[in-house]
Amino acid sequence: MLVDNNPGVLSRISGLFSRRGYSIDSITAGMTADPRFTRITVVSSGDELILSQIEKQVRKLEDVVDIKVLKDGESVYRELIMVKLRANAAQRGEIISVADIFRAKIVDVEKDSLIVELTGTQSKLEAFLNLLKGYEILELARTGITGLSRGSSDVAYL
Repeated sequence: MLVDNNPGVLSRISGLFSRRGYSIDSITAGMTADPRFTRITVVSSGDELILSQIEKQVRKLEDVVDIKVLKDGESVYRELIMVKLRANAAQRGEIISVADIFRAKIVDVEKDSLIVELTGTQSKLEAFLNLLKGYEILELARTGITGLSRGSSDVAYL
């Protein structure tokens, strides 16, 4: 959804979900190319009726400018994950090899640990984490899903 970049807008949107008893699986927000607007991506689950109700309720909020439902095949979704792993000199090479397979980046290296950054679909991130099960994960951070529809036919020009 595209919303006015006003203080508290994310709180009002998440509050609506909470008050109505809708679950939020993932929520991301960030300023757009136009600083007057913020793009918020909410991933929620439910049947068609529930998702339709969510859309109708969110559309009523004052700060909401536009809403798009991102559909499989018609949209691009990504998530970012950063993983800090304990790694001695011998393990470091193994971890880097796994990271290379997934086109992940090593963004920090210390003598006893390293941080790997990976962007991709949820299934790609899960596959990557499964291959890291033999290593000690010290910290893990995920951004949540964000996405855009393909093409330019449904772009909201404001």
